[in-house]
Amino acid sequence: QVQLVESGGGLVQPGGSLRLSCAASGIIGIANTMGWYRQTPGKQRELVATITRSGSTDYADSVKGRFTISTDNWSSTVYLQMNSLKPEDTADYYCNAGIRAVYVLDYWGKGTRVTVSS
Repeated sequence: QVQLVESGGGLVQPGGSLRLSCAASGIIGIANTMGWYRQTPGKQRELVATITRSGSTDYADSVKGRFTISTDNWSSTVYLQMNSLKPEDTADYYCNAGIRAVYVLDYWGKGTRVTVSS
């Protein structure tokens, strides 16, 4: 079983920075893509950033130029560096590990809360 544990969330002022971490364990090497998603109350979970084994990245338009996703030893640890934070970035952030092969499978962490407020 794959386990994903997020950390690094908290309260930050607008314009500030925060770095989220996702520690992965289990049979995680099979994952093709790692990513971060976020969700606010009553809303659907949305993609924030993804990274593939080859290093290719993709970002939501709302975070381009402000957020950066990276990994250590591929999927063992995934980071999300968040700069120039805005109140609308407030959400629960979830780590994701995805298998994109002849079948599709996703694993999720429990989330870490990010609050951007004065």
